[in-house]
Amino acid sequence: MKINSENFCVQEGEKVKLKEWPTVVKPVYHSKEQYRKLQAEHVAQLSSLQQLQYASNSHAVLLIFQAMDAAGKDGAIRHVMSGVNPQGCQVFSFKHPSAVELEHDFLWRITQCLPERGRIGIFNRSYYEEVLIVRVHPEILRSEGLPDELLDEKTVWQERYRSIVDLENHLTRNGTRIIKFFLHLSKEEQRKRFLDRIDEPDKNWKFSLADMTERKFWNEYMKAYEECLSATSTRNAPWYVVPADDKENARLIISRIILDTLKALKMTYPKSSAKRQQELQSIRKQLAK
Repeated sequence: MKINSENFCVQEGEKVKLKEWPTVVKPVYHSKEQYRKLQAEHVAQLSSLQQLQYASNSHAVLLIFQAMDAAGKDGAIRHVMSGVNPQGCQVFSFKHPSAVELEHDFLWRITQCLPERGRIGIFNRSYYEEVLIVRVHPEILRSEGLPDELLDEKTVWQERYRSIVDLENHLTRNGTRIIKFFLHLSKEEQRKRFLDRIDEPDKNWKFSLADMTERKFWNEYMKAYEECLSATSTRNAPWYVVPADDKENARLIISRIILDTLKALKMTYPKSSAKRQQELQSIRKQLAK
């Protein structure tokens, strides 16, 4: 089965209802062996394209991963990017803002982590937390030190969406290609994965009481994600809703979307000038002696 990236893309202006988006689809692999083969092929292609990206030094790529707990973000990043040269890739996770970060606007801290041209940057959670967890828990918003007149919940989220879209358009105009993934996990599958984390000693460290606390807000999070995806998926920086109940299938879908995006950049290796070619041939003669 061929993966069509467009099947998972939220079109600009589309009103998202997550109940209409599947959390599981027919797998693109027929066996574990075929999955490993497809994954290896994707990893090899991605490694080659990232090397080309690094050499051409004209585009940066920013991958953003958002999801509910246990959706598989860490595993997806680890498996999909396993073949990429660490020099060409950086991963950042954004936790609760520090005291210094809270003294600035909500986008300030991420601008220091944006990828350089020729590199891939990965945000494992991102500035989108400011319209997700902060929206579900408005007490966080009230602790951010903003003037009272800017805390109107009737307008603050739309204003933040606009700030995010403006930033992403600015980055696009300056050579950064942005791909955003929402790993769409069902509540039942999350329950099963939480049980696995409790029952398997090697996974105990992955689970905390805070995970159960956030699970109680599932419906509120789904509403926040729906509005966020609807407001911020654009042609320049699209959201992809990836069915995440099957981890292996999700990884193949994610890697295919990244590959398709990199290929569309039509990158080429730098061409040597005539003078440079003469210089190289002169050096080659010396080395051949």
